[in-house]
Amino acid sequence: MGDEDSESTTTLLIPSSDPNNIPKDSFHIAYVIYFFLGSGYVLPWNVFITAVDYFTFLYPTVSVDRTFAIVNMTLSLVCLLFIVGFANKSSCFVRINVGMFLYVVALVMVPLMDFWYVKGRVGVYGGFYVTVGLVGLSGAANGLVQGGVIGSAGELPDRYIQATLAGTAASGVLVSLLRIFTKAVYPQDADGLRKSANLYFIVSIAMMILCIILYNVAHRLPVIKYTDLKTRTMNEEKYGLTRGLWRSTLWDIVGTVKWYGFGILSIYMVTLCIFPGYITEDVHSQLLKDWYPILLITGYNVFDLVGKSLTSICFLGNAEVAVGACYSRLLFLPLFYGCLHGPKFFRTELPVTILTCLLGLTNGYLTSVLMMLGSKTVRLQHAEVAGTVLVLFLIFGLTIGSVISWLWAI
Repeated sequence: MGDEDSESTTTLLIPSSDPNNIPKDSFHIAYVIYFFLGSGYVLPWNVFITAVDYFTFLYPTVSVDRTFAIVNMTLSLVCLLFIVGFANKSSCFVRINVGMFLYVVALVMVPLMDFWYVKGRVGVYGGFYVTVGLVGLSGAANGLVQGGVIGSAGELPDRYIQATLAGTAASGVLVSLLRIFTKAVYPQDADGLRKSANLYFIVSIAMMILCIILYNVAHRLPVIKYTDLKTRTMNEEKYGLTRGLWRSTLWDIVGTVKWYGFGILSIYMVTLCIFPGYITEDVHSQLLKDWYPILLITGYNVFDLVGKSLTSICFLGNAEVAVGACYSRLLFLPLFYGCLHGPKFFRTELPVTILTCLLGLTNGYLTSVLMMLGSKTVRLQHAEVAGTVLVLFLIFGLTIGSVISWLWAI
């Protein structure tokens, strides 16, 4: 990041120009906590979608993955819209804790229902409807937690947003490794799929409980207490606004971060057009057989993590270049199309693997850059709302990309 950007970021966070006023994050504990929080709030969705093989086995006459995606994203979107509209009347701390509690409820209910009611039997559609409801509950929890965590990280120095986003990518890597483990250890029959799904949910429950503990410990750390005190003092203005004034302030915030938001929307629209549908359904390998999509998904997740970690050592501070790079990712669409219908060489494993890894790398790096830049373009007392607005753009991008992937099978 350039000197000018560093200076502007510093003045947002502290009253003087001296960055030494911010308490030291001893042993990088706060950084690690935000990394775990990022991993925790996307893990439940990753678990639901990774266990889709088992749910498809149980409910063969319905489109499980598409139903899950629509319900999860719709509830998350509605929840985020509500949060943005009433951010001046609610506490981020409360929202995050409530959201993580709802996550635990949703995650615990699935294996309990499987044990007591479904019992691995095919066609027990009462279980499907309850599962869809729990996916919706998880989506609402995602809106509460993701918006809150990104928003609160936006009130801290840049590295905490980077930590949060790197955690989201690490969650994908963790689930991919679990998928590889279960495929290698368990037979791919009804019993094996059931054991695999229950393992995913058990790991996710443990992670969410850990996140609840860590988040509530974080507020005792000097760096968090310092920023909380400053934000609370400055938020007296925000909480005192009338509804009309708050609406005007909110539109000002949206106007300030909108180009960062459209860049993020573009990132996830392109990514969801291709990943995971194209990876799991359209490409095939005679050599790797059913391991091929699993390895491609793992490659994507690993490079997404690499991209989100790169910003800690190599940061692109030019917003125009970053947003332009987001739109240039549209080139992935014809390139992946060529891997299906182009020359024979393009239809082999090597080009598909390279493109998939580049898709993950650019997704991770550009998301991290724009989130870090966007949250610092507003005053400190509005940083939480700005972060939540950027998450809203992200969810819109996911939704649009999912719809396009249905309507246009590349």
